[in-house]
Amino acid sequence: MDTAVKKQLKAMACRVRMGVVEGVYNAKSGHPGGSLGLADTLTYLYMMRMNVDPENPGNPERDRFVLSKGHNAPVLYSVLAYSGFFPVDELKTLRKIGSRLQGHPVMGTVPGVDMSTGSLGQGFSAACGMALAGKTDRAGYRVYAVLGDGEIQEGQVWEAAMFASHYGLDNLTAIVDNNNLQIDGKVSDIMSVYPIDEKFRAFGWHTVCIDGHDFDRIEQAFEDAEKTSGKPTVIIQKTVKGKGVSFMENAANWHGMAPNQEQYEMAMSELAECLKQLED
Repeated sequence: MDTAVKKQLKAMACRVRMGVVEGVYNAKSGHPGGSLGLADTLTYLYMMRMNVDPENPGNPERDRFVLSKGHNAPVLYSVLAYSGFFPVDELKTLRKIGSRLQGHPVMGTVPGVDMSTGSLGQGFSAACGMALAGKTDRAGYRVYAVLGDGEIQEGQVWEAAMFASHYGLDNLTAIVDNNNLQIDGKVSDIMSVYPIDEKFRAFGWHTVCIDGHDFDRIEQAFEDAEKTSGKPTVIIQKTVKGKGVSFMENAANWHGMAPNQEQYEMAMSELAECLKQLED
């Protein structure tokens, strides 16, 4: 990836993280940890990879994105706002009465949201259905679905994985956000899902393992997925929960907790300094 482009993506991911913190702070509730960890991947998808148009969010030829781990809505809202789907200032209305930015994504209300999600495992199943529809209609769009590593403890995920492999859904790319933390602690302690890559491979998927904060590897992984024929691809990305905010990084308690004013100011100061360095 070109150095200048990579720098632009890093700067945008920093803005997206600031949007996450802004939204959760103003809501006084939400899920900042996983949202911050996903910022790099979603920034790349919306800024570089996916065929989407904020001026025509319902375009039938668009690529589809499903946030199966719907509690990480703050990062989806932030990247949609910075992509031009709605005003950035609207992020401050997260979870407020009358706001279209509710705690989990709602299709038909928020431009750019292709599927309502929240109950873990179900979004992935819907993404598989979208991909099958695309194959049946011989449409050109691709479908992307993000799952949490804790989410794949759900049996429905593996039913969907079997379905996608059986129907050869090579227009489907799943992204497993592997930060090894869920609400109660380490995934490996609570209900281990490892080895993730071997399990998906056994279900007939093409598997790619990457560092989810390395834009070169992110790009290579999605290019690999597009070149894969006859089977779906899963990208298993190692990420840091709370990435970009020092006191939130690798801390399970930030799974679903909003910062107070002091913490908000510290987080925004860190991110602003990061952005300044990238823009100099």
